[in-house]
Amino acid sequence: MEAINLKKKECKIVVAVDESQESMYALSWCVGNFFSEKTTNTLVLLYVKPPPPVYSSFDAAGYMFSGDVITALEKYGSDLVNSVMARAEAIYGKFSSNMSVERIVGSGDAKDVICNTVEKIKADTLVMGCHGYGFFKRALLGSVSDHCAKNVKCPVVIVKHPEEK
Repeated sequence: MEAINLKKKECKIVVAVDESQESMYALSWCVGNFFSEKTTNTLVLLYVKPPPPVYSSFDAAGYMFSGDVITALEKYGSDLVNSVMARAEAIYGKFSSNMSVERIVGSGDAKDVICNTVEKIKADTLVMGCHGYGFFKRALLGSVSDHCAKNVKCPVVIVKHPEEK
C-alpha cells in the first residue's frame, strides 16, 4: 500500500460529499489535515446523484406522467446538488489556506462513479465519511467506502464521525 505523501507540494485530494453530516465532517477533517498555507493542494468535491429513473409516459397503474412532474424531479436533483455544494463551500471557506477547488457532479451508482472519477483525474487521495451502518444494513446495502477502499489505486481515508459508536 502506498503511503500518503503529505510533503508533496501539489496533491489532488477528492472528498466524496453527499447530504449527510458524516460527509461534511470528513470534508472538514480533510481540509484541517491536508491543507495549509505551505501547500497548493487541489480540493475536488465529488457529488454523485442517483441514476435518473427511466420514465415511460405511463406509471405502473396506467396513469400518465406529466412533463411537469419530470421537470420538478429534475429541478429537485439540481437543487440538491447546489445545496450540498453550498454546505461544502461554507465548510472549506472557514479555513484560510492556499487551495484551489474543483467540483465534479456524477450520476449513477456511487461506488462506480467515485472509483472511476478518482482514477480518471489521477487523485492522490480519496477522503470519505463513514455512515456507520450496522452489520445487517451494510450487508444489504453494501458499503461505498469499503468498495472504494478495495478498488481505487490511491490511498483512501475513511473519516469516522466522533458521535458515531
